[in-house]
Amino acid sequence: MRIDLNNWSPSEIVRDLPTPVGIKAWGKYDESLQNSQMAIGATARRRRRPRAGAGGGVDQDRRAGVCASDLHYAYEWSLEIMPHLAAWELPVTLGHENGGWIEGGDPSWEKGTPVVVNCLWHCGNCYFCRTGETNYCEVAGPRGMSGGLGRDGGMAEYMVAPARCVVPLSSIDPADAALFTDAGLTSYHAVKLVLPRLQPGTTAVVIGVGGLGHLAVEFLRELTGAKIIGVDRSEAALQLAADRGADLCLPSDDTTAGKIMEATNGRGATAVLEMVGIDATLKMAVQCLRQRGRVVMVGIGGGSYPLSYTSINAGASMISSVGGSMAEMAEVIVLAEAERLKPHTTKFALDEAPTVLKKLKKGKISGRAVLIP
Repeated sequence: MRIDLNNWSPSEIVRDLPTPVGIKAWGKYDESLQNSQMAIGATARRRRRPRAGAGGGVDQDRRAGVCASDLHYAYEWSLEIMPHLAAWELPVTLGHENGGWIEGGDPSWEKGTPVVVNCLWHCGNCYFCRTGETNYCEVAGPRGMSGGLGRDGGMAEYMVAPARCVVPLSSIDPADAALFTDAGLTSYHAVKLVLPRLQPGTTAVVIGVGGLGHLAVEFLRELTGAKIIGVDRSEAALQLAADRGADLCLPSDDTTAGKIMEATNGRGATAVLEMVGIDATLKMAVQCLRQRGRVVMVGIGGGSYPLSYTSINAGASMISSVGGSMAEMAEVIVLAEAERLKPHTTKFALDEAPTVLKKLKKGKISGRAVLIP
C-alpha cells in the first residue's frame, strides 16, 4: 500500500479528523452479520483514493494481515463486549497489520521508503507516550482509534497513517513485514512482560499457537533459556509450534494443565502466555501456574476467570497486555531483518477478504492470513 503520512494532533487521532481513507475495501452494510455494529461486504471493492490533507501522504498497501480481532469485530463483538465500538463511524475498512511505501506527506520521509505501521496509534504527548509506552496511550488507546481499529485500515490499496507511527524497513519487503505490526509486536510485548522471570530452568507456556502464538514461541526461543510448551486444539498449530522451537506440544483439553504440571515436576510454569481468552483456557493457565508465576492475557475471546486470594498460587499474578510500543516495534523489525523470525503465512487476494474471515472463524487458517491488493 502507499502510505500517506499525517502529523495529527492527539485530539485529531481520536475525534476531529475526518475519515482519512477514501477507499473502502469493504462493501455496504450487511444486515445478516451477527454483529450489527460492523460493516462488511460480500466482496472487497475500490473507491476513490484517500487524501490526507496538509502534512499528509498516501501509502499503497501490498499486504495486510488478518487478525482474529478482525473476525470478532466483523461477526461477533457487540457494544456490551466492546463499548468503544460506539465511537466508530461505519462503514469502516478493517486491517490493522499494515506495511507499504511512503507516497507523500511529512517531508522528512522520502517518497518510496518502505515502512510498517504500528497497529496502535498514539498521541505522543500523554504520560505513557512521553515515557515510551506508546501502546498504552491515554488519548488514542482507550477508544482504539487506529488504522483498522476505528479509522480506515489497510484492507485497501491506500491508507493514511500518522508519521509518528511508522517504522522504516531496510532489508525486508513491506509485504513480508506487515504481520509483525500486531502478530509479531503483540506477542513480543507479552514475552517482554515476563522476560526477567524466565531464567534457565524455568518453563513458559503458550496457550494458542496460531497467528500470534507461533511467533511468541519464536521470541521465547530467541530471548530466553526457558523450556517452551505449546498448547492448541489444532494438530497443525502444534506442529508449527514444534517447528518454531517448542520443546513440548500438548493438545488442549481438560487434562492439559495436569500434563504441564507433570512436565515441570509438579512446580508449574513461571509464565503462561494466554493467546485465546476464553473461560477454559484462562482456567488452564491458572491451574498450571507456578508460585510467583505470571499469566499474560493476550487473547480477547471474551472469557473470564474468578480471581480471588485463594484461586491463584501464592505470589502469582494475571496481567493483560495490548500491542507494543514504538521501540518494541523497531526491535521486532531488527530481529526480522536478521532472519531470526520465520512467520508462517498464507496469502490471499484482497477481494477474498470475506472468505478469509469465514475460514478463520472455522479454524481453517494456519499461522497468519495476509491479503494482497
